[in-house]
Amino acid sequence: MILLKNILHQNRRTDILIGDDGRISHIGPATEHLPGTDVVDGTGYAVIPGFINMHTHAAMILLRGIHEDLSLYDWLNNIWKIEARLDRDFIYWGTKAACLEMVKSGTTTFNDQYWFSPHARQAALDVGLRPVVSFIFLDSHNPELARKQREACLRLYERTLDWEGETPFAISIHSVYTVCQENILWANQFALDHGLKVHLHLAETRAEDEDCRHAHGGLSPTEYFEQLGILGPHVIAAHALHLSDSDVRILGDRHVNCVHNIDSNLKLASGFRFRYNELRNAGANVCLGTDGAASANNMDMLEHMKNTALLQKAWRHNPAAMPLQELMDCATVNGARALGIDTGVIREGAWADLSLVDLNNTAFLSPGSLEANLVYAAHSDVISSVMVKGKWVMRDRHVPGEEEILEGARRVLSQI
Repeated sequence: MILLKNILHQNRRTDILIGDDGRISHIGPATEHLPGTDVVDGTGYAVIPGFINMHTHAAMILLRGIHEDLSLYDWLNNIWKIEARLDRDFIYWGTKAACLEMVKSGTTTFNDQYWFSPHARQAALDVGLRPVVSFIFLDSHNPELARKQREACLRLYERTLDWEGETPFAISIHSVYTVCQENILWANQFALDHGLKVHLHLAETRAEDEDCRHAHGGLSPTEYFEQLGILGPHVIAAHALHLSDSDVRILGDRHVNCVHNIDSNLKLASGFRFRYNELRNAGANVCLGTDGAASANNMDMLEHMKNTALLQKAWRHNPAAMPLQELMDCATVNGARALGIDTGVIREGAWADLSLVDLNNTAFLSPGSLEANLVYAAHSDVISSVMVKGKWVMRDRHVPGEEEILEGARRVLSQI
C-alpha cells in the first residue's frame, strides 16, 4: 500500500491511500496505516490525474525532425517510404523511448496507432504505462491488400485473447483516403462484434475534405462515415478539424470521441479552428492527443494543453472559450471515458494513475490556481513522480532503465 500524506488535492491538504489492488482506497485524513505501507510525504507537492494521450503513433518519436516544413500529404508520402523499412525491434525501442518522454511529462495512458502493435504494447508495459494498441487497416484501396489485412486482423485478435491485465486492444481505420469501403465496413463490424474501439483519422485537412466530396458525391468525410453507419460512441476520431455544422451535429448525435491535436495541426498547417465548444455542446466527447512526434515533435501533454487553450481563445476572440477545468478534463477523464477505463480522476475506487507536481518552483509562487499555473506557467519538469495502477513508474524524475532505453533507441536508429 502507498499513503500520500499531506498532499495538495482540490485546493486542500489531505491524505490519499492507495491499495495493493492499484486503486485509490481512501481520500481524507489517515491517522493509521498498516505496517509496510510506503508513506510518502506530500508536503510541497500537489497530486493530479495522469494525462491520457488519446492519439499518437508512439514509435515515430525516432523519426522526429527528419521531414520538416511539409504539408500533411507530402509529409506522409515521405514518411511512408521510411516506414516500409521499419521492423518490430524499431517499434519496440521507439515505443519505449516515447514512453520515457510521456512518463516524464505526466502521461499514464496512451491510445496508439502504429505498426507491430504487440511489440509496442510490450514496450509500454515494460516501462509501466497503460497502452491501447490496435490493428491498422491501411490498404490504399488495393483489393488484394485489403483481403490480406482482414486475415491479419483475425490472427492478431486471436493473439490478444491471451493478453493479461487491462491493456485494451482496438481497431484502427487509418482514414477515408487510405482504406477501401469494404474494409471500413468489415473493420467496424468486427469491432462492434467484439466490443472494441475504432480509432481513425477524420477531417484532418481541407484537402481530405475536398477529395472526399469529389469521390463520394459531395459528402464530407464525416457524412461519408455516417452514411456507412460506422459512427458511434465506440469511435475515436483524431483531428476532427475541418467540420461543417452538419458534421458537428452528426458527431454530437453519435456521441463520437473527438481528439484535438493542436501542435500537429499547426505544424503541418492543417488548420487551427478546432470547434471545441460546438462539439461539446452537440454531445461529442472531446479529448486531447499529441499525435506522433514526427509531426508534433514532442509528446508533452502540458504543452499541447496550453496551446489548445491559447488558440481557442485567440481565434474566437474570447478569453473564456476554454475554461481550465474543461481543459483538464479533456486531457484526463474524457479520454478515460472514451476508452472505457476507470481512471483520469482522483476518486475512491478509481485506478491510481497519478502524477505528483513539485510546487517548489517559480511557476507556483503566486496565489493563482494550481491548474492555471500548471498549464500556463509551468513546464513538464515540475512532474516529479508518476504512478500507474498504484505502481511508481517514475520517482523524483527518475525512470528505471532510462539509459538502456536511450541506448536501444540509438541502436535501432543506426540500423536504418
